[in-house]
Amino acid sequence: MVSAVSSCRTCSRSHRPRLGFIIRPRHQLLPLLLCPGLRIPRLSVLCAQPRPRAMAISSSSWELPLVAVCQVTSTPDKEQNFKTCAELVREAARLGACLAFLPEAFDFIARDPAETLHLSEPLGSVVAAYRKTHLCDVDIPGQAPMHESDSTMPGPSIEPPVSTPAGKIGLAICYDMRFPELSLALAQAGAEILTYPSAFGFVTGPAHWEVLLRARAIETQCYVVAAAQCGRHHQKRESYGHSMVVDPWGTVVARCSDGPGLCLARIDLSYLRQLRQHLPVFQHRRPDLYGSLGHPLS
Repeated sequence: MVSAVSSCRTCSRSHRPRLGFIIRPRHQLLPLLLCPGLRIPRLSVLCAQPRPRAMAISSSSWELPLVAVCQVTSTPDKEQNFKTCAELVREAARLGACLAFLPEAFDFIARDPAETLHLSEPLGSVVAAYRKTHLCDVDIPGQAPMHESDSTMPGPSIEPPVSTPAGKIGLAICYDMRFPELSLALAQAGAEILTYPSAFGFVTGPAHWEVLLRARAIETQCYVVAAAQCGRHHQKRESYGHSMVVDPWGTVVARCSDGPGLCLARIDLSYLRQLRQHLPVFQHRRPDLYGSLGHPLS
């Protein structure tokens, strides 16, 4: 079992929000999180994948890797947050998932920078880490202002895709989804799945959340996995939720209901490769007209 873990929050300028992958055998999954005796809100969903008629399913769907997308409402109470995440990860393992995706700031969402510094601690054994490159500095009517750059340093680089049991994953976080250059660079570097752990607001969420995620999937011909925060974290902050998985055709194949829980989807890389073969958009790009995406990721 591989747990995809994001850590992104308001923090001191000496730290950067990051997304990391922690690898454990299924029976050793994050012992810190595995607290017995907890009741999980069951919101498991497994959706069939609509496909273009010319693209047949090449193998039994039960042979395809299963991924779980967890949706939580993090608060300043770290112990309770970890208990909730533990139950979701345990349920994902019980259902046969090879990857469990947790949202941005799954460990806690603090009320202010001082509380963040008090609650911060290093992650465990990390295979790869991505530090958020695009900071959310917005002031939208009807939604609490967000000025990440006041207390957060942006990451200095894009990380190469990470190999996992479900496919090669390109790492990004929340606000990064508004910048297609990042997703295109990750796809050109070999990504088959893009992940956007997020905490979208209640004004931008209904307007942009699904539209952006589907757009990133279509233009990169990648699966997109977006684990999201939901509900009210404290008196100053609330998140939209609606965690989902989008396939390379742009179809939402799994979606969480309101409230904490998880949804499930199977990743079919043969379908992805067929789609890229039939619709070879990357071969049709014109860097001679609008430039390339920069240096290849190392």
